[in-house]
Amino acid sequence: MTLRCLYVDFNSFFASVEQQDEPRLRGRPVGVVPVMSPTTCCIAASNEAKAYGIRTGTPVWEAVETCPDILLVEARPARYIEIHHRLMAAIADCIPHDHPASIDEVPCWLIGREREPGNAIAIARRIKERIREEFDWIRCSIGIAPNRFLAKTASDMAGRDGLKVIGLSDLPHCLYGLELRDFCGIGPSIERRLRNAGIHTAEQLCMATRKQLRAAWGSIEGERYWMQLRGHEVPGRRTRRGSIGHSHVLGPELRDYGGARAVLFKLLAKAAMRMRDEGYLAGGMAIRVRFVGMEHRFERDLHFAPLDDTPSLLRLLGGELARLEQAMRSGRWDPQRHPPLSVAVTLFDLEPRGQASGELMAPRQRDRLVTEALDRINRKFHNVLYFGSMARAIAHGAAPMRIPFQSIPDRDRDEDPFTRKQATSDAVELYQDRERRFKVLAEASHREARKRTSSPRGQDAPRAGAGGWSSAKRAGTQATPQLPLFS
Repeated sequence: MTLRCLYVDFNSFFASVEQQDEPRLRGRPVGVVPVMSPTTCCIAASNEAKAYGIRTGTPVWEAVETCPDILLVEARPARYIEIHHRLMAAIADCIPHDHPASIDEVPCWLIGREREPGNAIAIARRIKERIREEFDWIRCSIGIAPNRFLAKTASDMAGRDGLKVIGLSDLPHCLYGLELRDFCGIGPSIERRLRNAGIHTAEQLCMATRKQLRAAWGSIEGERYWMQLRGHEVPGRRTRRGSIGHSHVLGPELRDYGGARAVLFKLLAKAAMRMRDEGYLAGGMAIRVRFVGMEHRFERDLHFAPLDDTPSLLRLLGGELARLEQAMRSGRWDPQRHPPLSVAVTLFDLEPRGQASGELMAPRQRDRLVTEALDRINRKFHNVLYFGSMARAIAHGAAPMRIPFQSIPDRDRDEDPFTRKQATSDAVELYQDRERRFKVLAEASHREARKRTSSPRGQDAPRAGAGGWSSAKRAGTQATPQLPLFS
């Protein structure tokens, strides 16, 4: 009885949901994108698209170049959350599950005789059957192993709609065929550290001593990894949230001061509501605005007494944005030549609400009561109330609900009326609209690819887009000192 965890991983989840809802997408390469723009990237790819090497993070222009027949679909987070909860209910009919690791992954713990290989495999097959009863296109891979780490690894090794069991007797030789990056928790940085330590293969990783892995990781995490490779279940680390924030790339219709301001206000209101739901107060706020064709950023980092009410936070944000408006009016910033491209706001220095004393000043008490009333109404009526400063962002559907890694959004809290209205539109009309937008997108991607190839720098030409808050630095070059533009 060495098996303790059964790990369910849904295959190409976002793309599979789109293919489940629209049969005309089935059997065809599909890429799911956050917005219909040639400068964005795929956040998911169907199995047919993965056959062309298209993965999460593949730029749209590259996906279209690699697979001209790919169909790009704009993400529908609300629909994915709905299907997620239905799938969790289907799994719960077969075995109780733990808190989902992400929207498409969930561990289930085996107890008693469930740990016997035959019984564990029977549970896995029952889960697959239950999902097939409700969905005819969504599939899952299941891994069963002595701990969660190895069960997750087994689910990755199983392939689409597969089932893989790793017992203690299979360790470590069953892992030798993997690459270092195939292991959960090994990204580019850790891979470089391992290679610098002389560990280049999965076999060398499994044979390394506890001391060697601790040195490679530079912390006790190396020892934890050593134990997980050997089948031990290591308790998760207790972490404390340090920040809550949102960012958004502005659409063409919002690339001016007023549009950027409205979107920032909406982002801050969303972050503040999440913060209150999680029971925190914020002691700081970071504001970032990136512009088209300009290296300078508008950056502000504020520190203040811990608070959580939305009116106070919006006043602080508005006061800082007034400086940007002043720069525009004085001619130091030309919004026609350098329109705002992307915005972000983050609340940091979080502390539990119970550690702070109550408000003593009457205006602050009033703002707190107003915020509590707004939260109650919006939870009941799906965010029908919002501050007037956000109206333009709401009208254009800017900063819609997104699905972050390792957490499932709350639709009642995070979905605004515009997004909900769009989600209920007719499926056929929606599909036809996507096809029209894809044709325009594909043409733009091809033009960008030809321009890049014909440029003097060829393939070394910089990629278009708004990824990251700082420009990439080439090796051997030094950044030119820049004077502050926004004072």
